[in-house]
Amino acid sequence: MASHRRPKQPSRTRVTVLTTAAAAAVALSSQAANAAPSEKPSKDEVKAKVDKLYEEAEQATEKYNGAKEKQEKLQKEISTLQDNVARGQEELNELRDGLGSMASAQYRSGGIDPSLQLFLSADPDNYLDKASTLDQLSGQQVEALKKIQEKQRDLAQQRSEASEKLKDLSATRTELGNKKKEVQGKLSSAQKLLNTLTAQEKAALQQEEQRANRTSERQVLSGKSTPASGRAGAAFAAAQSKIGTPYVYGATGPSSFDCSGLTSWAYAQAGVGIPRTSQAQANYGTRISSMSQLQVGDLVFFFNDLHHVGLYAGNGQVLHAPRTGTNVRYESMSTIGGPFMFGVRV
Repeated sequence: MASHRRPKQPSRTRVTVLTTAAAAAVALSSQAANAAPSEKPSKDEVKAKVDKLYEEAEQATEKYNGAKEKQEKLQKEISTLQDNVARGQEELNELRDGLGSMASAQYRSGGIDPSLQLFLSADPDNYLDKASTLDQLSGQQVEALKKIQEKQRDLAQQRSEASEKLKDLSATRTELGNKKKEVQGKLSSAQKLLNTLTAQEKAALQQEEQRANRTSERQVLSGKSTPASGRAGAAFAAAQSKIGTPYVYGATGPSSFDCSGLTSWAYAQAGVGIPRTSQAQANYGTRISSMSQLQVGDLVFFFNDLHHVGLYAGNGQVLHAPRTGTNVRYESMSTIGGPFMFGVRV
C-alpha cells in the first residue's frame, strides 16, 4: 500500500528570514529608484572652485619662482668659485715652481758648510757676496712657503664652499621640480573642472570677465589719481604696453608674464632692478599702508602670504597679470579674491 506523506513545511524561522530579506531588497530598490542623480555643479560653483585652484597654483608659482631664482644664484656662485679655484691652483703651481727654481739655484751654488767655504776661499770678498745672496734666497724661500700654505688653505676653503653649494643646488633643483608638479597639478584640476561646462556656460563666464575688464578700464581712464612720474611712471607705461599679454606661470616677459614677472619686468624697463618674487618685492621699497596714499605705479600686494602683486593704476584699480587663462589687464582691487595688504613705493 502506497505511503502518502504530507510535504515538509518550511519552519517559521526560515519564513521570517526570507520575508525580511525580500522586504529589504524591495526597500533598497525603491531607494535606488527614488534617489536623485548626482547633480552637475553650476557654472558659478565651477568658477568658485576653479578660482580657488588658480589661487593655490599662484601660491605655488611664487614658491617655484623663489626656488628658480635661488637655483640661478647658486649656479653663478658655484661657477665663480670654480673659476677662482682654477686660478688659485695655477697660482699655487707657479709658487711651487718658483720655490723649486730657488732650491735648484741654491744647490748649484754648493752645499759646503759656510765656515769651511770661507776658509778655502781664495777670494773672501767674493764669498761674502755669495753668502749674502744665499741668505736672500733663503728668505725668499721662507716667504714662498708661507704664500704656498696660505694659497692651499684658501683653495681648501673655496673647494669646501663649492661642495656645500653643490649640495644646496641639488636640494633646490628637487624643490623646483616638486613645485612645478604642484603648479601643473592645480592647473590640470582646474582645466578638468572647466571642461565640465557647456560651451554656453564657458561663453557666459568669458562675457562676465570682459564686462569686468571694460568697467575697470573705464574706472582707470576716468579716475582723478595723480599721473605716475619718474621711474614709477616709466614702469607703469611699460606694463600698460603689455595689456592683453597672456599669463604664464614662471614667465618674466616680454611675450608672457606671471604676476611678479610683470612687475619686475616693468621696473627693469625703467632701469630699476627689483627682486623676482612678490614676497621679496614687498621688502624692496617704502611701504604704504593706506590705500588712499597710493600713487600710480606703486606696487600693491594681496593675500596674507603676499603671493600676488600688481601695479596701482589709480581709482582703486590694479594693472596686473591675474592668473592662468587670463591676460595682463586692469582690475578692481576689490575683486582680486584676496585682501589688499599694503603698497610699496620703489
